[in-house]
Amino acid sequence: MSWLILSSILVNFGIGRALKNTNHSRMLLIFGIVANLAPLTYYKYSGFLYENFMAILGDSTPIESYILPLGISFFTFQQITYLIDAYKGEAKDYKFFHYATFVTFFPQLIAGPIVHHSEIMPQFDQKRSTFNKLLENIAIGISIFTVGLFKKVVIADNLALLASPVFQTSLTDPIEFFTAWTGALAYTFQLYFDFSGYSDMAIGLARMFGIILPANFFSPYKATSIIDFWRRWHITLSRFLKEYIYIPLGGNRKGNVRRQTNLMVTMLIGGIWHGAGWPFILWGIIHGIYLVTNHLWIKAKGQWSKKKQPYSNVIGGVITFLAVTVAWVFFKAETLSSAIHILKGMTLLNGMEIPKALFPFNIDLSHIINFQTVIGGGHAFAWTWLQIFIAASICLFGRNTIEIFSDYKPILETALLEKIPPLLRFRPSLAWSFFISVLFYASLCQMLGEKSSEFLYFNF
Repeated sequence: MSWLILSSILVNFGIGRALKNTNHSRMLLIFGIVANLAPLTYYKYSGFLYENFMAILGDSTPIESYILPLGISFFTFQQITYLIDAYKGEAKDYKFFHYATFVTFFPQLIAGPIVHHSEIMPQFDQKRSTFNKLLENIAIGISIFTVGLFKKVVIADNLALLASPVFQTSLTDPIEFFTAWTGALAYTFQLYFDFSGYSDMAIGLARMFGIILPANFFSPYKATSIIDFWRRWHITLSRFLKEYIYIPLGGNRKGNVRRQTNLMVTMLIGGIWHGAGWPFILWGIIHGIYLVTNHLWIKAKGQWSKKKQPYSNVIGGVITFLAVTVAWVFFKAETLSSAIHILKGMTLLNGMEIPKALFPFNIDLSHIINFQTVIGGGHAFAWTWLQIFIAASICLFGRNTIEIFSDYKPILETALLEKIPPLLRFRPSLAWSFFISVLFYASLCQMLGEKSSEFLYFNF
């Protein structure tokens, strides 16, 4: 598909230049946006649109799906931002080589971050680093890359072994309580370690070339509200949706009803961006409802009391995490019935089973509704939940990669690097070298020993 990205670069660079030198720039901008969205719609959404249209006509014959070009969603969005900024007069007259490098820069080409031209292209003009700075960039880059690799192949891929069978079973069968929560929580943490691991690898690879990328994750499961979650999760996508969809729609400038409508539309588009399917659309709608509810709650709370209540962050964090986990069920499930099976299991509507071996003293729990003990599986049950507990502890209480490497400016957003306690910061030392080497060795053993899965966001 190299011809696709090459033609996209040529067309967008030409339109960007023309936008500065024409009296019909608005029509040219519209043409440029359509030209970008056309191949994305063809490869990513045409099959979905065709199948649903034929279903309305009563024809359920499936069609052959197209192979989705890697990174098409990401480089399409990046070039749309360039055209819009060129239309506004905010994009400089970049050299073609710099523009082509910006679009095809391989560390972040396939799955982000969604970088802005003003963040990356000026770095191409910077003077070459000194030899010592070059060595530092390589050392820091390799270290960050290794942390991301470990997240992906050791943590995320092992969590996938817990999540995937549950969702596969849910396609046909009801799921009991603990199994449902195993699938939901394992996928919740798998997705985080998979995508944040990739983002770390992208930041590390770019740093080896002396390029600093923007942050994409900042401990999103520590968020105390849905608004806070979207400031931490897939930060560059959230920025794009806010600056190029939510604000142009009117943002919060045209009344409360219009604001909530804009939020719903923005999150719906965010869901559609992730994939062609009703689960993604429903996931976007759910998060739109979450955000609307969050804003209404803030407004109502402000009318009642401006005093912060004790433990409000803890309560908000628990509610936010549970809400996000429920939404991920729809994101992961292949069908609506599969998601319902999982959610019914999570709410005890399908009963609860637990290995009898976990009750060595024959405690009588028969009075609990829909509860039964089963023979065997005690070790597997304990090991499964230990893995989920470890993953949860890392996400909820551990330092993220940005915090660990904060002394070496791993990202562009310096505001995120302020007021980070010195504990567990990376230092050039034998101890840190040994630790990074252990992570790399464990990742290598995992890759050689078992087949690693592809990055989840390669599908988006």
